[in-house]
Amino acid sequence: MPRKNNRQKKLHVKKGDNVKVIAGNEKGKEGRVLAVFPAKERVLVEGVNMRVHHDKPTQENPQGGRIEREVAIHISNVMVIDPSTGEPTRIGRKRIEEDGGGRWVRYAKNSGEIIDK
Repeated sequence: MPRKNNRQKKLHVKKGDNVKVIAGNEKGKEGRVLAVFPAKERVLVEGVNMRVHHDKPTQENPQGGRIEREVAIHISNVMVIDPSTGEPTRIGRKRIEEDGGGRWVRYAKNSGEIIDK
């Protein structure tokens, strides 16, 4: 559902995160996030939610045919995997003070380990 104001919603996953699917037909599968679509609140996870796509012949693919591709799933159906334990965890945000300024980082709620390096 699109947001009414102009601010983009903060999401708990980013491109490149390792996530586990916690709901739906693909429950239990793990993969790396290939793309995040904040406006639609969906993510594309490598090897998860594969669907057959029918491609027309092009110069790059002169044969055309049926190709399996990942399809985006709702962001609420995935949890980030804690780097220290390998289990799914909720994500928190905290400010780290360094070199006179601070920056916001994501951390795993279970272990407290920082996810953003």
